[in-house]
Amino acid sequence: MSDLLPHEKGFHVSWDQIHRDSRALAWRLDGHGPDNGAWKAVVAITRGGMAPAMIVARELDIRMVDTISVKSYHHQDQGEAQVLNEPDAGMMGDGTGVLVVDDLVDSYADTAAEVTASAFGAEAMEAAEVAAEQATTAAANSVGAV
Repeated sequence: MSDLLPHEKGFHVSWDQIHRDSRALAWRLDGHGPDNGAWKAVVAITRGGMAPAMIVARELDIRMVDTISVKSYHHQDQGEAQVLNEPDAGMMGDGTGVLVVDDLVDSYADTAAEVTASAFGAEAMEAAEVAAEQATTAAANSVGAV
């Protein structure tokens, strides 16, 4: 028998919750893109960001979807984020109008900095770190609000 408490075994999210929360995120983003309210592309941070990115892209009718492969976990131990595969540079451009979707808030600051440096250059890292901190704070404040 395991001595672990239920919350120590991992935090499990159902497909229904992922779908509901991803649609709610899309509704909040709809009409707020930089191109007359539109977004031009979605980049999913693999692997966990792929399902929510697909749902967000469908809800916002975005046809340009790509992935960036980032490894920051070995089993359940978080380490330094490492980019394994980058999205198409032509699609990314300067990043304007590109939504980057991941599934975990706990690793987002490190992942966002690594993704930003890889896709847009090291000079964009500081802005990504500030944005990641704000996103983490906002996510923590909105738990249960969706």
